[in-house]
Amino acid sequence: MSTRRLPPVALTVPRLLAARADAEPAHIAVHQGGGTLDLGTWQARTQAVAAGLRAAGVRTGDRVGLLYGARDWIAYVCSYTGVLAAGAVAVPMSTRAAPDEVAYMLEHSGATALLHGQDAGRFAARVRLRWGPGDVEGLPAAAPVDGPRPGDPAQILYTSGTTGRPKGVVAAHANLTHGARLNPPLRTLAHSRQFLHAFPIGTNAGQTMLFNALTAQAGMLVTARFGPEHFARLIEQQAVGSVFVVPAMAIELLASGALDRHDTSSVVLFGSTAAALPPTVAAGLAAALPAATIVNYYTSTEAAPTQTSMIFSPERPAALGLAVAGGALRVCDEAGLACPAGVTGEVWMRSAGAPRSYLDDDSATSQVFRAGWTRMGDIGYLDADGYLFLVDRESDVIKSGADKVSTIAVEAALHEHPEIVEASVFGLPDPVLGLAPAAALVTTRELRLAEVRRFLATRLAGHEQPSRIVRVDELPRNAGGKVVKSRLRALFDPAREPAAASAASRTSATSSASATSSASAASGEEAASPWPKQ
Repeated sequence: MSTRRLPPVALTVPRLLAARADAEPAHIAVHQGGGTLDLGTWQARTQAVAAGLRAAGVRTGDRVGLLYGARDWIAYVCSYTGVLAAGAVAVPMSTRAAPDEVAYMLEHSGATALLHGQDAGRFAARVRLRWGPGDVEGLPAAAPVDGPRPGDPAQILYTSGTTGRPKGVVAAHANLTHGARLNPPLRTLAHSRQFLHAFPIGTNAGQTMLFNALTAQAGMLVTARFGPEHFARLIEQQAVGSVFVVPAMAIELLASGALDRHDTSSVVLFGSTAAALPPTVAAGLAAALPAATIVNYYTSTEAAPTQTSMIFSPERPAALGLAVAGGALRVCDEAGLACPAGVTGEVWMRSAGAPRSYLDDDSATSQVFRAGWTRMGDIGYLDADGYLFLVDRESDVIKSGADKVSTIAVEAALHEHPEIVEASVFGLPDPVLGLAPAAALVTTRELRLAEVRRFLATRLAGHEQPSRIVRVDELPRNAGGKVVKSRLRALFDPAREPAAASAASRTSATSSASATSSASAASGEEAASPWPKQ
């Protein structure tokens, strides 16, 4: 007897969870450390949190902060769906954030309650209701309460804030559940028993993993910390089929050799998100994981859940792919008109579902969200087949004299150097050009500027080559895995204190950093470092 497929309808997150828990109560949705969460328990805890919040005076539309650490994924997902089942709006946050950042997000969102995990004691909160782990776990079993409607707001997720104050992005239930269906259910990652990630709570990537746990055939395996050896060992021990990382993790996995030391033959999907995956890194992953499909995903907190998806192909190594799940892409000129194939312009993405918006910022909303389209803040172009290629973040393009330099292109060329593990490129003030490219490098040995420029001579034009470099132990990143370039620019400020420079680069007390000037680049000689060796 065949199952009749009903047309898709807008769903709420609580309804999606309740339907799956009813059909598969024993399915392990989340596995972290020694703990597991099956769907039946997830639904029961959700109902308890929802009823408890209602009894405590939380009403439909109230904002509730969720502050959890990397070890708290099981507690977090239950609190998240409990808040939504109560008809309230979740504000996910991570204990990795600074106390001032958490205070800002709570105040800006208008949160009246806070649910938190075991590591949140140091965070102050001006809220009417505050529940810690014991309060949440002690809530009694309860019947479902009247839930939200598909058009009601479900969450306020704050952007990474790499170029300014984080913005609160509001998503309705219909946005979060877009593409999901109940009859028959849609189960992604059907080739896997488990999918593995190490994304922080409070990020767009982390929220994507939460919804994978809710809807996918595979269960979530999450680790509180990322280390290449530990990560590869988990793949081997659990025979993981799907793996999700940010590019920095992929680079560490390759550079460490961990993929070679462990049996990773179970991996059939290796996905990278949050930033463009350098082509050399993608090729290295394809060689290290011959049985896996390497996929690059592209979206933003504002555009989600719409995204592009690109299976790595040597014919298009730098492509980010086509829009999927009913979305669309376009590249526009300054007048808002579509650019022809191959012509660079602003990247826009359209969602087939309910669009998102900024919280209490009509001006920014009107600039970024237009008639279902989302401005991505990136510069790129579409090829003749509609594949997207990024040139740069709009804010990162270096206007050097009469030329524009793509930091993504320079970083990709630097990653081809066998002794450069990671690279970040940015513009520095130049008295002649206005801005000149500079690079922060994580390397296996000390590299001189002249050596780097010789390597790049056949790969980049002269104006694209870094005029200054600095060596660091690691690149400073925010919780979403994106490089905070402002902290790297500070390394070239001759007026800064050495201690501040060390913090900005996250170098160790015994590491060395070297910087070279544009004048020395012209002569092929190295200048003295503008701050003392550490």
